[in-house]
Amino acid sequence: MDNKFKKQHKEMGEVKVSQIKRLGKYAKPYKKQIAVTVTYMMIATITGLLGPYLLRYAIDDYIPNENFNAVVVISGIFLVALIVNYICNRKKIAIANLTGQSILLDIRRDLFDRIQTLSFRFFDKTSTGRLIVCVINDVNRLNDLFTDGLVNVITDLSMLVVAAVIMVIIHPGLALLTFTTVPIFLIVLFMLRNYIKTRWRDVRIKLSNLNAYIHECIVGMRVIQAYVRQAKNRKKFERVSNDIFHSWMKAVVINTGFGPLVNFVAVLGSAIIYWYGAYLLQIEGVTIGVIIAFTVYLQRFWDPVNTLSNFYNQLLIAMASSERIFEFIDEKPDVCEVPDATYVPKFKGKVVFENVHFAYEPDKPVLENVSFSVSPGETIAIVGPTGSGKSTIINLLTRFYDITAGNIKIDNYDIKEITLATLRERIGVMLQEPFIFSGSIKDNIMYGKADAKIEEVIQVAKAVSAHEFIVQMEQGYDTMVNERGSRLSIGQKQLVAFARVLLRNPDILILDEATASVDTHTEKILQKAIDKLLEGRTSFVIAHRLSTIRNADRIMVIDKGRIAQMGSHDELMAQKGLYYQLYEVQYKFLDAL
Repeated sequence: MDNKFKKQHKEMGEVKVSQIKRLGKYAKPYKKQIAVTVTYMMIATITGLLGPYLLRYAIDDYIPNENFNAVVVISGIFLVALIVNYICNRKKIAIANLTGQSILLDIRRDLFDRIQTLSFRFFDKTSTGRLIVCVINDVNRLNDLFTDGLVNVITDLSMLVVAAVIMVIIHPGLALLTFTTVPIFLIVLFMLRNYIKTRWRDVRIKLSNLNAYIHECIVGMRVIQAYVRQAKNRKKFERVSNDIFHSWMKAVVINTGFGPLVNFVAVLGSAIIYWYGAYLLQIEGVTIGVIIAFTVYLQRFWDPVNTLSNFYNQLLIAMASSERIFEFIDEKPDVCEVPDATYVPKFKGKVVFENVHFAYEPDKPVLENVSFSVSPGETIAIVGPTGSGKSTIINLLTRFYDITAGNIKIDNYDIKEITLATLRERIGVMLQEPFIFSGSIKDNIMYGKADAKIEEVIQVAKAVSAHEFIVQMEQGYDTMVNERGSRLSIGQKQLVAFARVLLRNPDILILDEATASVDTHTEKILQKAIDKLLEGRTSFVIAHRLSTIRNADRIMVIDKGRIAQMGSHDELMAQKGLYYQLYEVQYKFLDAL
């Protein structure tokens, strides 16, 4: 048990050091700004500590001797020191904040860039709420560390050291006696270190859970209200919130204990000064000015200690957040390019699957020994029962996931030897629920081709029958749509998405149940858009409504991860196999309605 604890303790220490080093790398590009800040800080520290030293001579030498000219000179020097101190502190704060925000921007940019490169497997296992918490909250928790924390800790360390040196110069014996209180504070500090870190990590985890739950509730609000789940959700929300409350209070209680601890030690040190100082006045003739200056410097010594203890707590909070940030930054994408990947400007459209196997989880195959070939310009419909592996085939073709075994080729190129940019640019994907971004309709259509001209946008919108409803909106193509396109109907969203794909002009087109969520009238409109999209390009069409794929060149029937049948509609109907059964069941269902 002891060995296990020591190992965990060692690992926690190593992680902390490594995190500090990594955070330090983000500060490295700003060495000049940090150097300027430290310079201003040093000047501010020296001028800030000059007052008690001058006060000592005023009390002991000049005021008793009525040397008022010297008092005026000292007052002038002190006034100049205050002005310089004010200016340097202002400069220090301004540069430190600018530098800190620049560092945070770099961290958030790296984190966002990493998230955009991660594979679909990562998003399958990671909630959106956790990612949002990390990109926003966790990075924000580093704000105090980089804007004020680092500069203040250097300032406080400087003030502590300079104050200690001056105290030793004034009276070594008295200084050493008061410093005996420092070990007491350090022992308590290091005893509480890991406990505090664990508490703040617990708070961060529970905050992440709350954010994930809130995000889930907002996205699924229609389902929540439809199933009258408000009361149960409120109870769960209260339970999650109470967990955060109790975790936060446990962390805060131990966190706020540092202030009183430092104050106690400071009072203890002052008591020593007054007791021992009074003794020295009687025995060794120490002056009143020395005692007063010493008392002020002792306060200047313990103020930084208090701040440093708070910084340590701040550092522990930052470490808990940076741990999550670096966890995501260190995440490696499952789908990667080979070093010498080939960029292919255009596909002819020949697609070949050779003995393809795939599993989302080990020992749970989704596709087994799938082999087929598609000629350029051919339209292949993919049908089959739910969960048979239809969508998996297109996910593998676009390399959203990598195959477990076998080969997939496009125009005789193994897709693993082609750059991901080539695959994503030359393969257009239309999903059952198209995603519409906040912004204008024009922006959404141009999403895949940002440099397109408005004439091109209008042309593709007309081609997919979207132009008519767009021009009827209040600002036409510049009409702003809400998040996820809530102002548009399902059919309108599909038409905008069709226009977006057509504008990009892909060589291979994938339609994944693109009309499954619309009514029959809208489907007829969309079918015209689909016919336009299919012209002159290799196409894969996944559909539950078998009536929409009767004119496909070939229909591939998938069952339990294998190709059960392949042929035209008439050929498959004549075979009276799985396709025939699916077709008959669907039409009997429609007749019953």
